[in-house]
Amino acid sequence: MDILDMDARAQSAAMAAGEFGAAELMEATLARIAGVNGRVNAVVALRDADSLMAEARAADAAPRKGWLHGIPMAVKDLANVAGLVTTSGSPLFERAVAPKDDLIVSRLRAAGALIIGKTNTPEFGLGSHTFNPVYGATRNPYDLTRSAGGSSGGAAAALATRMLGVADGSDMMGSLRNPAGWNNVYGMRPSWGTVPGDPDREMFLHQLSTLGPMARNPADLSALLDTMTGADPMHPHGRDAADTLPGLFDPPGKMRIGWLGDWGGALPFEAGLLAPSEAALRQLADLGHAVEPAAPPFPADAMWDSWITLRSFSVATGLADIYLNPGTRDALKEAARWEIARGLGMDAMTVHRASEVRSDWFRCAAGLFDTLDVLVLPSAQVWPFDVTLTHPTEIAGHEMDTYHRWMQVVIPASLIGLPVVNIPAGFGENGLPLGLQLIGPRGSDARLLRLAQQWHAATDWPGTRPPVI
Repeated sequence: MDILDMDARAQSAAMAAGEFGAAELMEATLARIAGVNGRVNAVVALRDADSLMAEARAADAAPRKGWLHGIPMAVKDLANVAGLVTTSGSPLFERAVAPKDDLIVSRLRAAGALIIGKTNTPEFGLGSHTFNPVYGATRNPYDLTRSAGGSSGGAAAALATRMLGVADGSDMMGSLRNPAGWNNVYGMRPSWGTVPGDPDREMFLHQLSTLGPMARNPADLSALLDTMTGADPMHPHGRDAADTLPGLFDPPGKMRIGWLGDWGGALPFEAGLLAPSEAALRQLADLGHAVEPAAPPFPADAMWDSWITLRSFSVATGLADIYLNPGTRDALKEAARWEIARGLGMDAMTVHRASEVRSDWFRCAAGLFDTLDVLVLPSAQVWPFDVTLTHPTEIAGHEMDTYHRWMQVVIPASLIGLPVVNIPAGFGENGLPLGLQLIGPRGSDARLLRLAQQWHAATDWPGTRPPVI
């Protein structure tokens, strides 16, 4: 077997047993990147090969730090890695070299990871299509004319093409789920507060985005989550959680699964997406679970209005200085300028009312989980679209009134910080992959991962149908 086809945990075990070393793995990784990345454009800011090989040889000579010892990783280009540029996909920062590691990067290094570069992302992570004026667009390895999704699109495409074994990402509006579904890999949005962001950028007010793991199987996903997890004293609302890997292979038990589909017709879907999603649900039922349709539990429009209010408020607070400076405003893409202007124009009561709706939905969801263990939605409302587009403007004849409305299906979990695992759900008649969101109550991360592992053991879509590139 090609060592790049091995799971990350299998690579780690093989290195611990002396079957091959970090230098051999690094050499294979760099060769794969050289052969594939020019077409996919997933890995950016790649470090010098000689330096990376020297680090790998040093790792072979050093005591093992942890399960990631000697594993090459590229970090999403929203996080800081000491000595590398953090462009965030913006020309304003294409020469911004980070002076230190973010907290999450320091945790990866502590477990032994070798940071080789970055993975591509949209400008400031805004939008579920990975393109920016610094590095260009990331292409879907299953069809190079189409989008890889976003904002963790570079990470997902790098995983699918075996340029990386595991990857980090972040998720505000589906960024660990949409690209995972479109690239036939796993992505997880953990319970909010489980994985701390960088202390310099965390705020009490904004509880929308979270960091999380991506992988080609739930065991690697679980192992990486456990490495990333743990409250930090500088992170408001952070929470500790038990490791998920030790019990991952235990049977999840019979679960009551509610299929929300198109939310009672409120969410338009591109043709051909719901049928394979429902076929995957039948496979879940065959595994012993009780799967049933669930009625729309909350008004979709109210949820959407709450979401875009709180999101614009959050985006504006982070990027206001750039927008208000006439010398830098025009460097922002149109969607960013719209989002920031919208947030800056809000009054306090508008934000408060959005928060009230959010609280109402949280209470409603808590009641749902009295009778259901897992809620299921598709991971996207459209198939991977033309890579040259900025975003879909309509779905099945329904006009999209914002640049991100086509991803409305991800906000039920994002709005209230629920854990979600994207599972690869197969392929459509067009040959493109799709995913399903497994959504649970806060703190159910370990149980969702056990369900994902049971699914993986029965299907292994990433292993049985990798991209041909």
